[in-house]
Amino acid sequence: MCGICGTLNFSREAHVDSHDVQRMNDAIFHRGPDDEGYYVKDNVGLAMRRLSIIDLTTGKQPIRNEDGSIWIVFNGEIYNYPELRKELESRGHHFYTKSDTEAIVHAYEEFGVECPNKLNGMFAFAIWDAYRQRVFIARDRLGKKPLYYYHDDKRALFASELKSILQIKDVPRRVSREALDLYLTYEYIPAPYTIFEDIKKLPAGHSLTIHANGKTELRRYWELHFHENGTLEKDLQHGLVDLLQDAVKIRLMSDVPLGAFLSGGIDSSCVVALMARVMNQPVKTFSIGFEEGSYNELHYAREIARHFKTDHQEFILKPDALGLTEKLVKHLDEPLGDFSIIPTFLVSQMARQHVTVALSGDGGDELFGGYETYIADWAYRKYRHVPKLLRNGVISPIAQRVPPTAKKKGVINRVKRFVDGALLPEDLQHVRWMIFLTEREKQQLYGEAMQSLASSTGAHDFIRSYFNSADSQDYVNRQLYVDIKTYLCDDIMVKVDRMSMATSLEARAP
Repeated sequence: MCGICGTLNFSREAHVDSHDVQRMNDAIFHRGPDDEGYYVKDNVGLAMRRLSIIDLTTGKQPIRNEDGSIWIVFNGEIYNYPELRKELESRGHHFYTKSDTEAIVHAYEEFGVECPNKLNGMFAFAIWDAYRQRVFIARDRLGKKPLYYYHDDKRALFASELKSILQIKDVPRRVSREALDLYLTYEYIPAPYTIFEDIKKLPAGHSLTIHANGKTELRRYWELHFHENGTLEKDLQHGLVDLLQDAVKIRLMSDVPLGAFLSGGIDSSCVVALMARVMNQPVKTFSIGFEEGSYNELHYAREIARHFKTDHQEFILKPDALGLTEKLVKHLDEPLGDFSIIPTFLVSQMARQHVTVALSGDGGDELFGGYETYIADWAYRKYRHVPKLLRNGVISPIAQRVPPTAKKKGVINRVKRFVDGALLPEDLQHVRWMIFLTEREKQQLYGEAMQSLASSTGAHDFIRSYFNSADSQDYVNRQLYVDIKTYLCDDIMVKVDRMSMATSLEARAP
């Protein structure tokens, strides 16, 4: 696990300032306190901060190919690198380290810009190809590892975090009104937007080729497909368990101590159970509880820990944890309205005292429909049988007049959201549960300029695009697809990466 950054000047005579590269790298020290590395030559500069996980002695980056024409900085883990290494060696490639990073270098040599398709893991990397005079950057399929970029007519910059790019003084800091509108709608900023107008997120499952002449090529290399078949449910259940076991097992690859987050919910409990099956020592588990009894679910985590005989640690979250807000905002770099960043940071901080790697259950709800909103989707289909005159003429006006309560997920707020959602087209009903400010509320809040922007851009267009492009006619599958492409990639994965990396802990989500 690392932080990476770099720059490419579009004129070969415009040599990179090594001090600029060092400032960019220093800004992400927390992502890799164990080591740093640089490649600066002529118009290109690469840098990385390393948190040593695999090949502790020879895995120093940047790593090159045999003749030094290709260099890489890499953040993440490639779980199939032993198999990939064997394939590449059989094709004549020579390795000088045991690290997964070097496997990407040779995969790029062999497969070019198609190389991300060969990788099973979480990753963000940048490759300098001196022969072709281009930088190739890529991000994993679900956006577990972040990557940002900026370019103008003189150069391109890229980094794991926004703060790294902002170390370069002449990068514009203009706030993106469109991104702000999206944030106030969803409480996160979806890719490719960032809060800064001129800096972009590389979307999950995409690569970007930046040529030394300034030309860029954005490419989607992976898409999520639904394969519906007539397999018996019992056989599917067995197949799913096998897939989950394999997903957990490959993520136990590490040369440093590892453990797991345990909330006591289905997702993290499943991960711990599968870890306990294959580990030859007790799983180290870490849980966060709340001082307020009605919110405290530690007893579920304790029950799971007791059942699987884990080495269990707990932390009680108290109200004074709100004092962390300013510190955590600095790690986020841009707005994210997910208050679970606080417990995520604290459980990461606790885990880091004992391990360097922690597995989590993140992504389970989006894969298996674990949110209550999927029940609401079923209820919408029933609600449509209520006469339209009664729905729109009586129920909806009453719901709009009832003031919201402070409890975001309270009964009154849920009913209001449900009734509001019923007025929306089918492709937006599900996402109503994710919306912070409705269009009506934004018009009441916004000034004239923001009102004009909101009415012209359409904050829901990207949601509709994903809903309508899902290759399934099943309504729930299409909603799962939307959640995976949006909320999972741009909220959940952002939260987990920033809060774990803030403590120099690597989080892995099977």
